[in-house]
Amino acid sequence: MNKRLKYLLVWAAFVVITASGVAVGRWTVKSVSAESDTYQELKLFTEVISLVKSSYVEDVKIKDLIYGAIKGMVSSLDPHSAFMTPDMYKEMKVDTKGEFGGVGIQIGKKGGLLTVIAPIEDTPAYLAGIKAGDIIMKVNNESTDKMTLMDAVNKMRGPRGTKVILSILRKGWTEPKDFPISREIIKVKSVKQKVLEGNIGYIKISQFQEKTVQDLVKAINVLKEKKITSVIIDLRNDPGGLLQSAVGVAEQFLPSHKLVVYIKDRSGDKKDFYTESEGKLDTLPMVVLVNEGSASASEIVAGALKDWNRAVILGVTTFGKGSVQSVLGLSDGSGLRLTTARYYTPNGISIQNTGITPDIIVKIKSENGKEHKVLREKDLTGHLENEQVEGKEGEEMDSTPLELEEKDDTQLQRAIDILKTGDMLKKSNKTS
Repeated sequence: MNKRLKYLLVWAAFVVITASGVAVGRWTVKSVSAESDTYQELKLFTEVISLVKSSYVEDVKIKDLIYGAIKGMVSSLDPHSAFMTPDMYKEMKVDTKGEFGGVGIQIGKKGGLLTVIAPIEDTPAYLAGIKAGDIIMKVNNESTDKMTLMDAVNKMRGPRGTKVILSILRKGWTEPKDFPISREIIKVKSVKQKVLEGNIGYIKISQFQEKTVQDLVKAINVLKEKKITSVIIDLRNDPGGLLQSAVGVAEQFLPSHKLVVYIKDRSGDKKDFYTESEGKLDTLPMVVLVNEGSASASEIVAGALKDWNRAVILGVTTFGKGSVQSVLGLSDGSGLRLTTARYYTPNGISIQNTGITPDIIVKIKSENGKEHKVLREKDLTGHLENEQVEGKEGEEMDSTPLELEEKDDTQLQRAIDILKTGDMLKKSNKTS
């Protein structure tokens, strides 16, 4: 079983695009062997399959029925658990590597509609004119009305040079417009760095992939050669990724033997994750930028740095996903992404549905002057409740993060001002 648990994912509910009933039976019996009444329910399931197979107006494959049933069963658990066909399972593993054949967009669900979160810069979708907030009505003339996010990803991905047609409805348009797009190899660079005014190092982490820690170390080395005196870590709109990557990122900014995060499963079994070595930037004054799109692995890093008084957290309250998904490979090449644990910050805080509250709140307003809001964990149907607080339902929110030019980025400018003046940075100069 341990070999199946190769990945521990802490990823938000949006995804980067860029006839074995025996396996089902085996997993089901193992998980419910102590519940005798479950077998009666399984009898009902087999009766339905038999009726559909014998009486449905068109011929159907048993495997398709089984897959459909599993998808429905798992999707009823919470927004982050999902069944993956063999092709989808392969694509998920590609996601963690940061390189795939596709069009280059992030997608999410808003009011049940498949919506573009953001196009990745210089990708086919970006160059074709796809914009944040666009609603994807069809993929290759197939309606997205009942598509899951994983299904949509699978249909948009494909070999380099092949084409996909996205039917897009944009605000102000009266009808959808088709965008034929040629797929390319999308390489998602998860870490970028530069030096800002005042000799401030700036590091942007866009996802937590297998190579993120390695790329972060390279970025830090480049910045250290340029003699930076402080650093800004930008985790805004970072949907998360691998738990191990989040721990490795936090390790670069903390001393050794510091608790980064711990997880607990249903039985209460606890697993701690500590830094193993001295961080490469564990003493410089630091500000971490977060927003509503900072989720999962991003929240683990922000939570650890906040609890250890290592950095000033600036922006707005984060997404609020405090659960961990295990990825299990099944016998026919398919996979199961299953929520198996909750995670907690070093101070024992669950951020499920609540998120990380910044030390300094800097809100960004939209062009009409109103506060810009995006989709959070608490707005997702079927989300897990936070056992530490009384759950509350959220209002309907726009799922499109606001993107600003650097000169108009009030959060970044505030971070620069703080680092220049040293205001509020006593707590980030020394880790307790």
